[in-house]
Amino acid sequence: MKPQRTHHTTQMDWVRVELKSLVDARHPLVKLSGQINWVTFDEKFGSGYAEEGRPAVETRLMVALNYLKWTYDLSDAEVVGQWVENPYWQYLSGRQYFEHAMPIDPSSMTSWRKRIGVEGAEELLK
Repeated sequence: MKPQRTHHTTQMDWVRVELKSLVDARHPLVKLSGQINWVTFDEKFGSGYAEEGRPAVETRLMVALNYLKWTYDLSDAEVVGQWVENPYWQYLSGRQYFEHAMPIDPSSMTSWRKRIGVEGAEELLK
């Protein structure tokens, strides 16, 4: 199934601090997040998903994680592990609130790269 971003709100949301209140708007990753046309990635990679089945992980998260992996020369496990500790990485990934759990299993990154193929991976690096 195509990626879908779901926003769950609970009564406890009022005590959580939004990432936009934590991050410095002058930080390069905050600026980058506003310069990327995320819809283009959804359009480019969305054709590889079936209409049925379990919803896929959001394209923005996968693109951001792979960008961070490449930029900081990290393994899949390292980038996912460090994502949990870094509000700027979470902001780049399109998260609204700081999250304390890994967003995906690191093996999902390998599966996603296989799905988008070499051409898709080259698009990420442009």
